[in-house]
Amino acid sequence: MLTKNINFKNFSIKSNTLKVKKNFKILLKQNLKIINSFKNSYKYSYKKKLILELRKFSNIRIIGMGGSILGAEAIYEFLKDKIRKNFLFINNLRTNPNNFNNKNKVLNLIISKSGNTLETISNANIIIKKKDKNIFITENKNSYLTNLAKKLESEIVEHKNFIGGRYSVLSEVGMLPAELMGLNEKKFKQFNNLVKSKRFVNSLIANVSSTLELLKKGKFTSIILNYDESSNNFFKWYQQLIAESLGKNAKGILPVISTMPKDNHSLMQLYLDGPKKNFFTFFYVFRKKSIKIKSNLILSSQSYLKNKTIDRILYSQKVATQRIFEKKNIPFRSFEIFNRNEQTMGELFCFFILESILLGRSLKVNPFNQPSVELIKKETKKILI
Repeated sequence: MLTKNINFKNFSIKSNTLKVKKNFKILLKQNLKIINSFKNSYKYSYKKKLILELRKFSNIRIIGMGGSILGAEAIYEFLKDKIRKNFLFINNLRTNPNNFNNKNKVLNLIISKSGNTLETISNANIIIKKKDKNIFITENKNSYLTNLAKKLESEIVEHKNFIGGRYSVLSEVGMLPAELMGLNEKKFKQFNNLVKSKRFVNSLIANVSSTLELLKKGKFTSIILNYDESSNNFFKWYQQLIAESLGKNAKGILPVISTMPKDNHSLMQLYLDGPKKNFFTFFYVFRKKSIKIKSNLILSSQSYLKNKTIDRILYSQKVATQRIFEKKNIPFRSFEIFNRNEQTMGELFCFFILESILLGRSLKVNPFNQPSVELIKKETKKILI
């Protein structure tokens, strides 16, 4: 068990945990500002009064790219059953963006750390209207978005300059949208409890140590076998976190999301018998309710399906796949989620954020920058000019 909400099984591979354990202790002692943003003592740059004012909106559009939007989108999808409002996420450059065209009262959250993200500027220009309520989350500096906010007489919520986009889900960037979804932001903030838990810390350190051992063996592709359709956006968040944090100096991990059990019928043959350069993560969420198979339509040859729920079938497929992986000595870890709530999401966010930072330090790369992406931004600007 990782926590009471998450059952975690690590890779079955021997590894030395001393180096990672040392790095973890150093990380906690350094008192980095970005780490402090994960704690429940972190002070948001918005007031509760703003949340109360904005809760009257039932149609909310979030405009952003990468880490500015992926966390909020992950929260919305994973906890959608608890949310009673309409959210629309504009997360790519589109010639015809989806819109609340027929809605009178729309709240726009326009999010960009730099305030100059090209796609966000372009989408905001096309989509937002002066009659809309517009809130900008951006750094407190001169930028396109700060100037646009002033022109529209809109409020600016400060995006702290020490928090990178992909690490911002537990800051204003993720928690303001979560509060507008009607969720309890305090329950997401699990960092303080987790770093005091021996079970969590030991599992985290063992996981990072095993991953480093797999990298030494030439396995660089991390394939997520996701058995929960409401976690697709969570793994898009994870994908950016791992790829952008570690992909430097000819090092890194390529995260690939595989939708299960659909990919049993397309990619699984390759996973089982193809090149042995991969390691896998099984991810499953138990549901409180599940549709049952209609027994009166089951033929005698498939009698084993009588009275079975869809979840029972899905979980059986997961267990069966793990057994075949074990027989073929394919490395995998497994997460089983018992409760779909804010606390579980907070625990998952913390686990993977700490994993990425510790992997970065062990690989001697800076997990907080993305220098080559900046080159593309500059080159694009040259072409447009």
